[in-house]
Amino acid sequence: MDERLADGLMDRLNADARRIAGRFRLRYKEIAAERANVKRRYGVCYADGSIRIRLRHTLTGRALKYSSLVNTLCHELAHLRHFNHGLRFRAFYGELLDYARREGIYRPGRSPSELEPWAEPRLPRTRNARKPETQLTLF
Repeated sequence: MDERLADGLMDRLNADARRIAGRFRLRYKEIAAERANVKRRYGVCYADGSIRIRLRHTLTGRALKYSSLVNTLCHELAHLRHFNHGLRFRAFYGELLDYARREGIYRPGRSPSELEPWAEPRLPRTRNARKPETQLTLF
């Protein structure tokens, strides 16, 4: 990932962090990109309010999807209020994600522009839907 792309992702992530944190009256020291050699976690929140978020996929080195970055951001912001993974943390983390989703910041799943041109969109299956029958052509 080139430096320009990383800077752009961090600018966007910082703007979204200000919005989310402002809504929930959370205070943080800084939000920065995690070091490129960190491979065991997606993000970390330190006791001083510093947050680091990994931008790159560990195997490919390509940028992670923005929705993954926002998910990690919300997780780390939730630690500013609950510095554990208990029930209150999980409930608050869910509130942050819900807010980000309502505001259009968090959009999980692939967008149409991310789909490969040869991929067919998958339709959701209903509970009683039957699988289509497959017909084999031998000759």
